[in-house]
Parts: sequence; C-alpha cells; structure tokens
Amino acid sequence: MSTSRHPVALRLERIVGGDTRLLALVMMLPLIDGVFPALILAGALDDPLGAVQVGLLIFGGSATVAVILAEMSGTPREQATIVMLVGIPLILLAGVQAALAPAIGSVLDIVIFERFAALVIVAIAAKTASATIGDYLPNPVVIIGLGLVASIDPAGAEFVVMDNPSLVANAVLAAGVGVAFALAIALGGPYLRGCMDIDRFRFGSAVALGLLPLSMLGMAFGQAPLAALLVAGVFAIDLPLERDSSDSATGDDSPTDSLGALTDGGGSDADDADSSDDDSDSGPYPADDSTDTQGRAPWL
Repeated sequence: MSTSRHPVALRLERIVGGDTRLLALVMMLPLIDGVFPALILAGALDDPLGAVQVGLLIFGGSATVAVILAEMSGTPREQATIVMLVGIPLILLAGVQAALAPAIGSVLDIVIFERFAALVIVAIAAKTASATIGDYLPNPVVIIGLGLVASIDPAGAEFVVMDNPSLVANAVLAAGVGVAFALAIALGGPYLRGCMDIDRFRFGSAVALGLLPLSMLGMAFGQAPLAALLVAGVFAIDLPLERDSSDSATGDDSPTDSLGALTDGGGSDADDADSSDDDSDSGPYPADDSTDTQGRAPWL
C-alpha cells in the first residue's frame, strides 16, 4: 500500500485486487467468515451501544480505513458512492443473518460457541497488529468451523426466524454504523491522508479488538473496546501546528536590553541638568535688561 502496510488488507488485496472489490471484501468479511453471526449468538448485540461498538470494530476498523485512505482513488464523492454501493447490501445481509441466527443457535451449545467466537476476535486482533504473528495463527474460518464442530447439538435443531425485532434492529444498526464510519473516512480522505497515521490507528484498533472478547465473556470491561478505539483515533491524528518564530525571539529579549548603558557617577539626565544650571548662571537674570543705555530714552 502507498500509505499503510495493513496485514489483513494486504492479504485480501493480493486475492481480489481492485478498489471496490477490496473494500467489499474487507467490510463483508465478518458476514462471510461467520464472525458476525457468532457475535449475535454470543450476545454482543443485545443493546444499541454494543451494536455501535461492534459496527465500528468489525465493519469499520483499521482495515477499512487503510483501504479507503491508501488504496482507493478518485474524488471524495466517487469514493463515497463506492462505499454506499458496498454498504447497502451489507446492511441488508446483516439483517438477514440476524433474523436467521436462532436457526443456527438451535443446533449449537451457545456457551461453547461463545468461547470460540471470542477466540476468533483475538485471532483477528493479532493479525491486525502484526503480519508475522498472523502467519502462525489459523484463519478465522477454521476457528469458526472448529467451534461449530465442538458446540453442535443436533438434538434441538429447528428452523426458526428471529422473533426479537430489537436484535434485528441492533444488527442493522451495527452494519449502518460501520457504513457511516467508512463514508466519513471517504469524505474526509483529503484531510485525513495528510494528518492521520494509519499504522498507529491500526495498533490501537488491535487493542480494542483484543478487549472485545473479554467483554463478550462477561468480564467487567463494558464499553472499554469502544473507548480504546476512540482514544486510538485521537492519537492517530497529528495536527499541523505552526509556531511563530518571531514571537519566541521577542520573548527571549531581556527588558534590560532596551536600556542604554549608564555611565558612572550618574545618568545622562543628571548631566543635562548640570549643563542647564551652568547656562542659567552664566546668562542674565530674566528681570535685567541687557540693552545698551545709549540710544534709548532716559525714562525707559
């Protein structure tokens, strides 16, 4: 990539190529490899705030940022059009998977499957942080497959559709948040390319992803992954601050530098006073008339 060496995005770029196909694969990968249905079954989308957190971390995240800022070309409007072409099917598919999640959950032991879902998120976080570590970890699809085998319970199998509209709405909200995030990155691309460190955001996003499975397993982390992602976004932006060198140069001047050197025995004001006194002593008194008496009238 021209700006970032994101491991996940680079691997997908070698497979598909092309800006639109690469963005579609990056954003729809959680739907393809089963990560998103696993999060639904694990209870990560039970509340709207959790849906926002999943949307930013799973559908948004550093891979989406790297693809838009480093790989996509064209004007911001053209990039936004591509994001919408990818985002609308993404939102629809997320709603469909949420509606079919109970049918999948009816044949699984949810407690065991939640652990494998958490392991998948940890693997994705490690692959995001380092390509070297990612080479030694199995593909998320493999982990999901092993989780299905370990947690399958066909005794209670039944085909049911989600009867909880709020959970479907949260799934659609998560996908919508991810699309809105990608749209904001595309529209702000000309500014973000000059001031955003994508690799720094990638490491922060990996930390946030690493915290997500801990909160899924019931540990007291709450919305810590979302907070970590926001902090990573803040620290990834380098604002160009210009300093005025003239102000600093003026501030370094000492107040005594503007004063002239004083001679011993008094200042120049004292010398001026002495000279003025001498002049006044040598001259006539103001009341005396210095005019010669010759040539004037006696009464004057």
